[in-house]
Amino acid sequence: MSLRERKRARIRQTLVDAATELFERDGYDETTIADIAAAADIGTRTFFSYFASKEELLFPESDARVRAAVEAIASRGPGEGPAEVLLRALRKVGDDNDEMASRLAALRLRLIRTVPAVRGRGLQIQFEAQREIARNLAEAFPEQLDEVSAAALTGAFVGAVTSALQVLLDDADALDDPAAVQEAVRRATDVALTPWLRAPAAEQPARGTA
Repeated sequence: MSLRERKRARIRQTLVDAATELFERDGYDETTIADIAAAADIGTRTFFSYFASKEELLFPESDARVRAAVEAIASRGPGEGPAEVLLRALRKVGDDNDEMASRLAALRLRLIRTVPAVRGRGLQIQFEAQREIARNLAEAFPEQLDEVSAAALTGAFVGAVTSALQVLLDDADALDDPAAVQEAVRRATDVALTPWLRAPAAEQPARGTA
């Protein structure tokens, strides 16, 4: 990363950290963008150079996760099937950072349950991510997946991650062991993708039947 990119990354993370602290202390609706900007020691106008809204602050890694999945699909090896590349992407995301088991992740889950605007933005992000990943999967594995089966496989994968996190992040102690959270998420995705993972290529679900 260049010096400018590192500076932007630092400010971006400072905004996320400040927002997390304020949302937990004062409440989501009670916290303004001006409050977050002031806590991060930047101007309100500068805030919008990093995030479009308060909701966006709660999903700072969503684009990176989609990129990881798309890159894993593009760099697939000759022996990898659709499920394997998705699991490799999940491992990369977990290795790169522990955001899935962070204070922000637990806060985001609570706000998705209680704040309609956050829930709506979360659903929109999830829908767009699933559609992008499924499209790339269908293009990369045309002999195994059509658009419908690619969407089903991606939905099973994303649903397993989301459901596991909902259970794990209800336990405050989970935040003390990010590695255990990541391992539990991987187990959940293994369960969801078993039909695709353990059968040889010739025995995997045929196109359109997943």
